[in-house]
Amino acid sequence: MMRSTLIEAGRSLAEATLIVVVIIVAAYTLTGTWHIGYAVESGSMLPNMQIGDLIFVLSPHRTHIVTYEEGINCNYKSFNNYGDVIIYRPNGLSSVTPIIHRAMYWVNKGDEMPGGRPAPHEGYITKGDNNGCYDQQCLGVEVNGRLCKVEPVKPEWVIAVAKIRVPYLGYPSLILKKPAIVRNMIT
Repeated sequence: MMRSTLIEAGRSLAEATLIVVVIIVAAYTLTGTWHIGYAVESGSMLPNMQIGDLIFVLSPHRTHIVTYEEGINCNYKSFNNYGDVIIYRPNGLSSVTPIIHRAMYWVNKGDEMPGGRPAPHEGYITKGDNNGCYDQQCLGVEVNGRLCKVEPVKPEWVIAVAKIRVPYLGYPSLILKKPAIVRNMIT
């Protein structure tokens, strides 16, 4: 009796493991990335993305990123506005939380950026749909104890392109990552 219970438990565990592996491999095959979704942590993309939404993504190598400027010209929209929403690592830093904002336009090295500074290199100028200014003008990241402005987003800093929004599904991730923020939002 005990032996048959253990064998049945082992089979169930093997089946569950196989199902998880199949789901993970299928997700990677479809999206081109192991990290298939990101939880929205701020209101910077309101009204098109809400805090707690889970955003399913596609690898940037599997798609052409369309900027807001290009989107206007070819009438391409994602998340109720022109152009693609990208997930990127500010200034290429893996130690900083990725940002989910819209790719507004492309600059080449030396081109004028928002705020009048010359672009230090080529890349995307980005902006949250709910923000009053561009990331490269208003956002900063800490580098070696110093606050530095966000630079134009190099293609290799883009970790994903947002494709599908699922409301509320990102809350479990937020609760695990930043429980105090979620508690403050609920109360």
